[in-house]
Amino acid sequence: MSQTAWNTVNGDGFELFFGYPAEAALASTVEGLVADRVASRLGAQDHTLWGAAAEDEACKRLSWVSLPTRSRPLVAEVVALREELAASGLTKVVLCGMGGSSLAPEVICGAAGVELAVLDSSDPDFVRQALEDRLATSVVVVSSKSGGTVETDSQRRAFEKAFTDVGIDPAERMVVVTDPGAPLEESARAAGYRVFLADPAVGGRYSALTAFGLVPSGLAGADIGALLDEAEAIRPALQADSVDNPGLRLGGLLGAANLAGVDKLVLANAGAPFAGFGDWAEQLVAESTGKDGQGILPVVVDALDSPNFSPGTDTADEVLAVFGPDGGSSVEVFSSLRPASGFGVSVDAALGAQMLLWEHATAIAGRVIGINPFDQPDVESAKAASRELLDGGGSAPTPVFVDGHVTVYASPGWLPEGTTTVADAVASLLDQLDELTGYVAVQAYLDRHRDAALAGARDALALRTGRPVTFGWGPRFLHSTGQYHKGGPATGVYLQVTGQPEADLAVPDRPFTFHEFLTAQAVGDGQVLADKGRPVLRLHVSAPSDLAVVREVLA
Repeated sequence: MSQTAWNTVNGDGFELFFGYPAEAALASTVEGLVADRVASRLGAQDHTLWGAAAEDEACKRLSWVSLPTRSRPLVAEVVALREELAASGLTKVVLCGMGGSSLAPEVICGAAGVELAVLDSSDPDFVRQALEDRLATSVVVVSSKSGGTVETDSQRRAFEKAFTDVGIDPAERMVVVTDPGAPLEESARAAGYRVFLADPAVGGRYSALTAFGLVPSGLAGADIGALLDEAEAIRPALQADSVDNPGLRLGGLLGAANLAGVDKLVLANAGAPFAGFGDWAEQLVAESTGKDGQGILPVVVDALDSPNFSPGTDTADEVLAVFGPDGGSSVEVFSSLRPASGFGVSVDAALGAQMLLWEHATAIAGRVIGINPFDQPDVESAKAASRELLDGGGSAPTPVFVDGHVTVYASPGWLPEGTTTVADAVASLLDQLDELTGYVAVQAYLDRHRDAALAGARDALALRTGRPVTFGWGPRFLHSTGQYHKGGPATGVYLQVTGQPEADLAVPDRPFTFHEFLTAQAVGDGQVLADKGRPVLRLHVSAPSDLAVVREVLA
């Protein structure tokens, strides 16, 4: 196979370019996938592709491959409802959902330039702002496969009460997206809510082109018919048993790199009009592959000159990937940014095609690595720990020390005795990093709009450590990278940032508040990580204004 053929794939509206691939490994991997007819078998929903242990899960999780066609009837139904709501003066759409139920609509609406208020948090200040902003003209979409997700259930209860308190019948404003036969379907229909049923044979992180992605996006004004057209355009290429299949090549690259010890995927936007795509892909890749001590950790960065994507901080365990037209029509993007690992890729396609391509590539990478890309065995552990704390079980953590307005907690076994400052505690956490394989995960259980400046800690820590650094808003990351943190390689150190809200908020008809729930989520996840031997440091600020101290220390 020639260098040119490996470096360029052109198709109907999509392009995929490789820069300096480890060519022999990539060629061998892709040719093996073609010989095994992986693409056509995936298109036929062959649940045996990932081995006997994965068959039970895979046989009920593969309908996403045909969604560009099968979701088409939804378009007219959603457009009709949007027009009906607009005629009634309901112009703001709020989405209550977590993980795949929120990240896909967020990126779809961002690409379309239409407003969608995504409520994917338990932070009381964040929830309160959503309740108070244009309630009179709001329609609320509640998205959950079962309805049992506590975050989404709490958000739904809060909106039902808010509508009732101002004399609005919630049945006039609530739209539910769920699986057929789920408890949420029964309760929603009993309450008189509009209900859209999603395909139950699709897992949450592969659900972008189901009702979970399309209903809130379409109601907000995105052209969901065009999104499906974009996905359909690339579908034949993704199901072809050919070395030019972009799904085989991208998935083969990720899998081959991982087997070679390159287990970080640095994602940068190169001029794509959907900046949030990295967050969506992060969930898809991390939750699908991070298990059995293996996996691919996505590291989402802002630009091509961001730390972890720049020459000064490239490491041998990174694949560099860009999405968008500025990646170039050849390998120029990597001519000065050549990853030390030798693996780099640029993907340019419309959003619907990007989504279907990365879904195929992730499933194929799972086969190459040897894991089941459709389960999430470690997600439930953090949920169980949080429930135990809310039910009065377990014990509240004891602070290690207090430094000014910051209370410091740490998992056992790594923080030196006598540490008394936040700066020293952070330095000690970073000292736990393996110089060759380690990564830092910053987890902020805060208001992601008000406290957005804290996300700058990602770049600061990447420069400081020279290692990959991720940043996640809690609790949304628990439904994405949270699986990788606990099920993937034990190479991470974890920095949690929590804080007192401006004011707490009750969860209607529940024995806990939003802040109590959010705290239980942070503490519960930290306990699970600690039980697995991961170093965890939690910095708790006494007020939102005290976050400036944390930002300074991290920088």
